[in-house]
Amino acid sequence: MALNPRTDEIVEIIRRQISDFIWSAETAEVGTVIQSGDGIARIFGLDDVAAGEMLAFPHGVKGMAYNLESDHVGAILFGDYHKVREGDTVKRTENITSVPVGESLIGRVVNALGEPVDGSGPLTNTTDLPVERLAPGVIDRQPVNKPLQTGIKAIDSMTPIGKGQRELIIGDRQTGKTAIALDTMINQRGKDVICIYVAIGQKQSTVARLMQELADHGAMKHSIIVTASASEPAPMQYLAPYTGCTIGEYFRDSGRDALVIYDDLSKHAVAYRQLSLLLRRPPGREAYPGDVFYLHSRLLERAAALSEEKGGGTLSALPIIETQAGDVSAYVPTNVISITDGQIYLESSLFHAGIRPAINPGISVSRVGGAAQADAMKKVSGPLRLNLAQFRELQAFAQFGSELDKTAQAQLERGERLVEILKQDQSKPLSVSAQILIIRCASIGLLDDIAVRELDRFEEELFAFFNLNHEALLEELASTRHFDEALKQKLDESLKHFKEQFFCGESRTDG
Repeated sequence: MALNPRTDEIVEIIRRQISDFIWSAETAEVGTVIQSGDGIARIFGLDDVAAGEMLAFPHGVKGMAYNLESDHVGAILFGDYHKVREGDTVKRTENITSVPVGESLIGRVVNALGEPVDGSGPLTNTTDLPVERLAPGVIDRQPVNKPLQTGIKAIDSMTPIGKGQRELIIGDRQTGKTAIALDTMINQRGKDVICIYVAIGQKQSTVARLMQELADHGAMKHSIIVTASASEPAPMQYLAPYTGCTIGEYFRDSGRDALVIYDDLSKHAVAYRQLSLLLRRPPGREAYPGDVFYLHSRLLERAAALSEEKGGGTLSALPIIETQAGDVSAYVPTNVISITDGQIYLESSLFHAGIRPAINPGISVSRVGGAAQADAMKKVSGPLRLNLAQFRELQAFAQFGSELDKTAQAQLERGERLVEILKQDQSKPLSVSAQILIIRCASIGLLDDIAVRELDRFEEELFAFFNLNHEALLEELASTRHFDEALKQKLDESLKHFKEQFFCGESRTDG
């Protein structure tokens, strides 16, 4: 039986549908790609785009508005830029370029966009922060006065680093720059310092090996790796340090301590030079654009020790710069030296002579100085730099075959022992108390009659003796704010007591 609906029913249904209809229109400002290649794109039509705004390209490619010209926008492309073609439609996102931050990043490896690349699943419970942020002002900071222990004797004694400081590590390739950074990360175990390692332009195999080394020493539990490998386009290498800094700022702003390592800013400057030349920005010295100083100053100024009113968190920075044939006067090295609060200079000649870490104590300096040092370390290591400088001078003088008096000869022999005890194997950071013990031994002459070849055994047995018999003294040395005469006497007596127990026929020099 056929249904014949009445006309009034049909009219009522249509009226109801019309009354419930909601008119909505989605609007988006779009532009058109007029040129694309080598990680950059020129776009026509995005009249209201903001500098640093994230742009959406076809095929899931992201970009960032970088050059705002009168007739077009120059954008840098992240990801597989080969998919972007002339004539493609580009959409504004109306969001400044941001990356995810949060506790779930700890122990992970992410790319320059904050996307995980370690195969351990997506990130959870994250919030987005812009990669470009203003550095804290003077009022929002406090002086750097808390030590950031690296566990490396030559650094903690002569060029101490404080929480909130920016200390440059500079030297030629293959001189141990990354090794110092890794040892510093390993030494933060149990110290509640979140470490962010930014690998710029390195091989993926190198980053994988580095991650494995950190994991083997239990350091990945407090570390984050941001990688923009050599195979990735220049825009990713450009963005990576700012991403790492933003992640570190999240922990700093929550009242915690964070350390970010940029390895290395030389490759970062090269990536920025490539982008700038492609975007037709005028080149300057060594073909770098005129704002290459601002490139690094706005990054490194974000490292700070915040005031108690702002939570008291700190963000320390260890930028790395690679020099060519030891030339620290090149454009980028001099720029970064002028921005940072000191530098640790590594020399190829020292490295090849077996002095590792190959730190030159004459050129290396920390502008924070003893303010970020345990009081006992400050007092014990005070004459160390001067003694080493005098040793170098005497060593050069002795090469001429001149006869030295007994005082100079004794100074030369003590200097040899100072150089020997400052040597340290990689991935074996020492506590501040252990460093104080061996440096004090050298400074008061307890090592003068120990053969150089026996110093390793002496040091090993010294640490074992104090860990077994003087644990309270070790804790006092690390925590005391006043290294007074009574504590100094107590330490010296304990050291001399150990020296009496330490005996071996080969451990003493002839005569």
